[in-house]
Amino acid sequence: MGQTLCICSRGSMTIENKKYYFVQKLDEGGFSYVDLVEGAKDGRFYALKRILCHDREGHQEAQTEVEMHQLFSHPNVLSLVAHTFADRGGKTEAWLLLPYIRKGSLWSVLEKLRDKGNSMPEKQILQILRGICSGLKAIHEKGYAHRDLKPTNVLLDEDDRPLLMDLGSMNRARIEVRGTREAMTIQDWAAQRCTISYRAPELFNVESHCIIDERTDIWSLGCVLYCMMMLEGPYDMVFQRGDSVALAVQNPVTIPQSCSYSQGLQMLLSSIMVSNPQERPNVNWVLDQFCSE
Repeated sequence: MGQTLCICSRGSMTIENKKYYFVQKLDEGGFSYVDLVEGAKDGRFYALKRILCHDREGHQEAQTEVEMHQLFSHPNVLSLVAHTFADRGGKTEAWLLLPYIRKGSLWSVLEKLRDKGNSMPEKQILQILRGICSGLKAIHEKGYAHRDLKPTNVLLDEDDRPLLMDLGSMNRARIEVRGTREAMTIQDWAAQRCTISYRAPELFNVESHCIIDERTDIWSLGCVLYCMMMLEGPYDMVFQRGDSVALAVQNPVTIPQSCSYSQGLQMLLSSIMVSNPQERPNVNWVLDQFCSE
């Protein structure tokens, strides 16, 4: 919190030789803050993500997030405007300057619908799903996986164009696991970096000899689709009750009988949320399902 107050009192900051003024705080997480800032020259609003780097490992993780952003120039992946590493009170912060998306996250849109007792129209769901898939395809084609896809990590612009954000958990798509020690390392990493109620089944109990690939994102995509349909994730309540999500994800996803969406959309959801990663489709297959529209 002290860091935020420090920025407020100074009122401005410089990133890549350009000046920005602090406007207000937008969000706060475990090791990061997001502030709304205004460009001194262009008058535009931006989101400034400040990541606290407590040690060399934290610094490297922030650098990796910067590099992941720089890999992509895609309409469905949030771009990086500028970045710098700043020393503040003896501690290092990574500053990532990102476009400000006024509408906010997919989750915030779904929460508003739920609070009003409304639902998301199927056409809108398909439009957003298609955009998310396009973003995932760009990531997968570069040989990476997002690993933490969820409604809070999808921004929506005014035209409902989704932008994938929070690329800090991204890593190589294909991970060959050789032995129990490697399996436990990946399992522990997933427990820290992949949100539990959107985490693929194969990341809960990593086998000692297997291949983890980008289809972890397809499972998470299914959870996001379910959330757009039901206004809550398929395993949110399981987690909130304190029951085992690891056990729940081994069973086929249950679509409530009250579901009013088309049989086609329900079948697409069931086709995506397959516990066995070898039987789960890839993102190209999901995109192909839109061709008939």
